[in-house]
Amino acid sequence: MTRRERPVLVYDGDCGFCTSSVRFLERRVPVDAEIVAFQFADLAALGTTAERAGREVLWVDRAGRVSGGADAVGRLLTAAGGPWRVPGVAMRVPPLSWAARAVYRLVAINRHRMPGGTAACRLPADRRPGG
Repeated sequence: MTRRERPVLVYDGDCGFCTSSVRFLERRVPVDAEIVAFQFADLAALGTTAERAGREVLWVDRAGRVSGGADAVGRLLTAAGGPWRVPGVAMRVPPLSWAARAVYRLVAINRHRMPGGTAACRLPADRRPGG
């Protein structure tokens, strides 16, 4: 694993809901991380694949460890510190982690129905236009 200067948040840039969620995080959560759509990321260098990045948000920490889904969100919030640290840690500890994963899966499966979602959110990454 390659040591990174800053962690990286990888999201699906084709998904309107995902993009809106990331923009909200950028405005509200003071985390020092590189934020990149997986379509523009060097996924191999980050230690992941397009298939995984199209399925869930990813957090690549400074040590190069990749976390996905609710765990990625929890790690992002923990890294932000301050009042964000408490929910970030809490959502990574059972039994809250179980609930966080279930909610994340439910949202991910239905992201095309969420505010800002589009039909592209429903398609697997390899079947999207230009994908």
